[in-house]
Amino acid sequence: MGERKTRPVLITGGGRRIGLALAHHFVNQQQPVIVSYRTRYDAIGVLEKAGALCLPADFSTDEGILAFAEQVKSQTDGLRALIHNASAWVPEKPGLPLSDVMHQMMQIHVNAPYLLNHALEPLLRGHGHAASDIIHFTDYVVEKGSDKHIAYAASKAALDNMTRSFARKLAPEVKVNAIAPALILFNEHDDADYRQQALNKSLMKIEPGEKEIIDLVEYLLSSCYVTGRSFGVDGGRPLR
Repeated sequence: MGERKTRPVLITGGGRRIGLALAHHFVNQQQPVIVSYRTRYDAIGVLEKAGALCLPADFSTDEGILAFAEQVKSQTDGLRALIHNASAWVPEKPGLPLSDVMHQMMQIHVNAPYLLNHALEPLLRGHGHAASDIIHFTDYVVEKGSDKHIAYAASKAALDNMTRSFARKLAPEVKVNAIAPALILFNEHDDADYRQQALNKSLMKIEPGEKEIIDLVEYLLSSCYVTGRSFGVDGGRPLR
């Protein structure tokens, strides 16, 4: 535990929702945290006051991804974990070129993790057996697809597959796993009808909250044996 706390946990997209909850969780444990953000929400200032290092990042280009990696390298010579939480949700819709949709989804969900995993590999290696982690956030749609978000589902499926490839590449020093959530948190503007419809899509019929994800992340970080696996946190939704 002591060695873990000397190396930061890096969370991409840490300004909102699950990424933000994870950042606060680690800060509260006196664990050094580095967070990337695209938009400077008020929550970023709160994180900074709590002790997190928050770095602006533009993952829409390869240059932006690699520039962020260099920022991280300038701040630390080791990482305890790299948690890929940054995400976007762009549907196929009239007026938006399909090639643009696919490019955006693959850029944020596949190219950014791919380049960052390679660029930051030296910061994850060299700390001992199973001493570092990479966690990819995918989605339950990896199992079933999506007729309204085809590019999104395809990009998350690619990230799921990449989990196993990086697990093979980086073992035994670095464990690489994926978390595939469905409904975890509602948005503030979601109305009662929408919420009920969403709840009915799962077997468990609840909004579980961030703790379900935090507990799983803690399990993966504490394990010395689990790698190359995907963990569904979906309330049994794919079984409906």
